[in-house]
Amino acid sequence: MFGVMTRHAEELEWSEFDRRFYEVKDVSGRASDPEERAVNAISCFADNATARADPDVLSVNDDGEPATRDRAYFDWSHVCPTHAEYREGLYATIDGAVNANPDVRLDDVGFAREEYCYCDRCEGQFADSEFDDRFEWRSATITDFVAEASSRIPGRTYLTAHPNPYPGHLYERSGIDVEALDPYVDEFVVPLYDTAYGTTYWLEIIAKGFVDLLETPFSIELYAADIGIDELIHAADVADAYAKDVIFGYDASTARAALRRMDANAREGATYGA
Repeated sequence: MFGVMTRHAEELEWSEFDRRFYEVKDVSGRASDPEERAVNAISCFADNATARADPDVLSVNDDGEPATRDRAYFDWSHVCPTHAEYREGLYATIDGAVNANPDVRLDDVGFAREEYCYCDRCEGQFADSEFDDRFEWRSATITDFVAEASSRIPGRTYLTAHPNPYPGHLYERSGIDVEALDPYVDEFVVPLYDTAYGTTYWLEIIAKGFVDLLETPFSIELYAADIGIDELIHAADVADAYAKDVIFGYDASTARAALRRMDANAREGATYGA
């Protein structure tokens, strides 16, 4: 099946899409009312607005450098996953979302990078924990968050994963332990974004890596904004060979045009008769 991830509620009515995701909280911190017609998606620990308003929420490395969008390697500001008040706010957002639709997608879950976080909260919680290994503690922190979030979601829990299936990389980078999360996640979403999709061999390599990594079903999300229709169709064909479903992100018009072209091509190729 093919779906869409959108910020525009009117696009949820378009019949070409089999599945619909609606961004109710994005990395900018912008929030919208949840939609009953879609799986509501919540950016969890990426939040530029909250980071600007309250720098105390930010993740910091061992040198005290915050994980903000103006630093190298960061496209948005990262909130520390141990910030209790912020987490309570996320749980409240989830509670509001499930009042509209029982399924929820959790985006941007995890620590900022391997070298985060060394804020006072994290230092204290790690010291008081049962763990001697910091990566184990980080993973337990993220698993606890997802477990609590999932307990509030009566339908399917979707979790977006950084597109790196190499052994240990998700665990070390974000604290994502796919085996520990399996009881709480019904489907992973893997964004494989490109600005052109001029070649797709890399897309196939990464998708095959997730086939090997995950027992839980996963979908692939492709970036549809400013992409040629032929290139997007080629990428969708590759993704569809490996993923449960393919989702088009952030340009529903281009995605709809691609799906119409794919449908027309399929009908032109059909043969009938004895």
